[in-house]
Amino acid sequence: MKPSEKPQQGNPKYRERVYSIVRRIPRGRVMTYGQIAELLGEGYTPRTVGFCMHSSPDGTPWHRVLNAQGATSTGRVVLPHDKQQRMLEQEGVVFNKNNRCDLQTYLFIPKTKPVSSGASLYKSARSRTTESPKARKKS
Repeated sequence: MKPSEKPQQGNPKYRERVYSIVRRIPRGRVMTYGQIAELLGEGYTPRTVGFCMHSSPDGTPWHRVLNAQGATSTGRVVLPHDKQQRMLEQEGVVFNKNNRCDLQTYLFIPKTKPVSSGASLYKSARSRTTESPKARKKS
C-alpha cells in the first residue's frame, strides 16, 4: 500500500471498519485492541483501534475491547474508572484480583482470516471454537 493510499484515522470508513468488528463481539466475550488491528491489516495498530473506540457511536459495545493482558484501559478516560470492567462482569466475564480476565476463556475469535499472512499473536486461540465459555464448561 502506498503512503497516499494508507487509511486515515479521521476517515469515517477507517473507523467504521473497527466498529464493524466490535459490533460482532457477543455478550460475555472480548477482543483485544491488537487482535482487531491484526484483523484489519496495514494502517491499523492497537493504539489507533483504541483511539477509534474512544469515539465509538451508540450501539457499539466498546466495553468488550480490552488490552493484551485482558485488562481494561479506560481508567483515565471513562468515569467511573471501573465502568468497563463492571459492564463486562454484568455479561458474565470474570476478572481476577489483578483486574484481568482470562483471555483463553473469554477471547472471541471471529470467523475472519487476518489480512496479514505473518505469525499471529492469536494463532493458538484460532484453533478453538467460538462457543461461549458457559457451553465450553459443560463439555
